[in-house]
Amino acid sequence: MPSIQIDQAVINVNNIFCVARNYVAHAAEMGASIGTEPVVFIKPNSAVRQSGEALQLPAWSKDVHHEAELVVAIGRGGKNIAVEDALQHIAGYALGLDLTARDVQAKAKQNGMPWTLSKGFDGAAVLTKFVPASAISNPSAVTFSFEINDEIKQEADTKLMVFDVATLIAWISSRFTLQVGDLIYTGTPEGVGQIQSGDRLRLSLGELIDEAFVVA
Repeated sequence: MPSIQIDQAVINVNNIFCVARNYVAHAAEMGASIGTEPVVFIKPNSAVRQSGEALQLPAWSKDVHHEAELVVAIGRGGKNIAVEDALQHIAGYALGLDLTARDVQAKAKQNGMPWTLSKGFDGAAVLTKFVPASAISNPSAVTFSFEINDEIKQEADTKLMVFDVATLIAWISSRFTLQVGDLIYTGTPEGVGQIQSGDRLRLSLGELIDEAFVVA
């Protein structure tokens, strides 16, 4: 089981909840709309890849896409968490890549099948280091970016999220019991695209996070 470190605490990664659409511009680029409730799917924790680990693309996909996201680590679990209490359940924040085998996903959608293979393969949940929750007083007021080979591909302002972090925690906890070590990938902005072997990737959030990964 993978683990993450936040300050001096080591936490085992449990469930990984991912928000499918949370920025209007990204939904538009995918030819989709955003409803009145979040759309959430789950990745296995075996999908986690962290700093210092090379990213290995699956041999059975020819079109793996990056989706850069703010990631929340749950430090205190709960059921039916109130929006006003939600941020108190966060242990820390990271940036992540929700890697997607887009060709496999498209075929699954066409056939009315689940997305699990395209979203949950080994290495599909990339994570930077985590910073403690106290480092980000308002997760709806941060910006982050993603680069490939020194070229910015995605930039996000979390105030543009349709469902903010507190709302996501409250909603997810009303459907699932959140547990310590659960991660929430909060959705990606516009600009998703392909990554390829040899690419140098970088995720940055101000002075708090600046980490690079290499695609094997």
